[in-house]
Amino acid sequence: MTTSNNHTVEKIGGTSMSDYPAVRDNIMLNKLLKNPYQRVFVVSAYGGLTNLLLEHKKTAEPGIYGRFALAEEDQSWIEAFGLVKDKMLSINSELFGDDSALKEKADKFILRRLTDAERVLSDLSSLCQHGHFEIADHLLKVREMLASIGEAHSAFNLTHLLQKEGINAVFVDLTGWDIDKAVDMDELIKEKFWSLDLSKCLPIATGYCHSEKGLMATFDRGYSEMTFSRIAVLTKAKEAVIHKEYHLSSADPKLVGLDKVVPIGLTNYDVADQLANLGMEAIHPRAAKGLRQSEIPLRVKNTFEPEHKGTLITSTYISDKPKVEIIAGREKVYAFELFDQDMMGQVDAFDRKTLDLIHELKMQMVSKDVTANSITHYLSCNLKKAKRLQTLLEKHFPEAEVNVRKVCIVSAIGSDMQEAGMLARAVAAIAEQGISIQALHQSMRQVDIQFVLDEKHFESAVVALHKHLVESENAFAGVTLDAPTAV
Repeated sequence: MTTSNNHTVEKIGGTSMSDYPAVRDNIMLNKLLKNPYQRVFVVSAYGGLTNLLLEHKKTAEPGIYGRFALAEEDQSWIEAFGLVKDKMLSINSELFGDDSALKEKADKFILRRLTDAERVLSDLSSLCQHGHFEIADHLLKVREMLASIGEAHSAFNLTHLLQKEGINAVFVDLTGWDIDKAVDMDELIKEKFWSLDLSKCLPIATGYCHSEKGLMATFDRGYSEMTFSRIAVLTKAKEAVIHKEYHLSSADPKLVGLDKVVPIGLTNYDVADQLANLGMEAIHPRAAKGLRQSEIPLRVKNTFEPEHKGTLITSTYISDKPKVEIIAGREKVYAFELFDQDMMGQVDAFDRKTLDLIHELKMQMVSKDVTANSITHYLSCNLKKAKRLQTLLEKHFPEAEVNVRKVCIVSAIGSDMQEAGMLARAVAAIAEQGISIQALHQSMRQVDIQFVLDEKHFESAVVALHKHLVESENAFAGVTLDAPTAV
């Protein structure tokens, strides 16, 4: 690969990808850039398409994969292919409507992928009618194959739209669709990029990357961030950039108010990890690990404000003085308290078994409390899994008392919060609202303070903490809260 290692690797999410003018402006900065190169773009599927290919991310309504996985004699997954085809062709019509030749080319490309995939699923379904073969043994590969179609569609389209703008865009297909044997992910990335001169072309890479071990077993719907991270590391990018539909701000503007939040501007990977633990990922922690180890900074930008510098995340940044940078939280958390008078001295034995059950049910742990005779795990899960875990805990620990309650976690986070009195101020902000604190956590790393509260207090706690710990500090420092600040 011909590069001075002066390039950036940039990821565009599905919601942003659905707005081509905004994406174009990010790439060309309103055509002010004379040289749009020394950049690599990694793209997700258009918003909503992966839901149709797999299942809905929030409601779990089955798409092609969901229907196929549940199918026995049912052939409804074939109907789901029709829905996906109609949606993809509709997107093509919207993007290429005034260019029939280009639209025909885009339609032909994606229809070939869909036809191949439908044939594979049909053959697999027929094969698994025989007793020696089980569909369950092949579902992960099916899931990966279907997911890759969405990214191939968006990357192919964006490449040709940019070529129409006069940019030497290059489609980099990492899906492994036409390779004849499984290869390592890093090997495939190196193979696809080694001949590219980044000073003269603009690679548009698929967010899904084929891997011999499979990406989705570990990252599931977060696979595009791992692809993005590995491309940045392997090509030795000077900076990694994620374009989102919002700024990484001091709180959720929907809760606190757009006029009261500010872009964070600068922070570190510790803060990014804390946000991910609360379900507000700037980037998946495993994807961030590679960037961090390679000392590649990560910038989070707002797609719709391309000239704003956004927030820069580095491994070394520490705020000039101790402060809270962001108020974040998580709703729909279940607290599982396991109490046993005989636990004293053997907490580990109780904890190990509980963690095994949590892992078995694929539940995410947000935090944990331990006392002499009790362990409380705070888990993000749905009601069905919560009831299942409660039943299993009562079965494995018949002498123990198992209490389950629904809570929320609200956290004050910063790169350096080691200041006498900060915890007291945070507690006072919560107390002023008449909110009872059910649990409180602060680690020696001094990057966050977590409050466990009754779920009904989530919004009021976020607003109160932001007012006392962020807005008051910014007002004192002379930061204007009614407009984003440049960094």
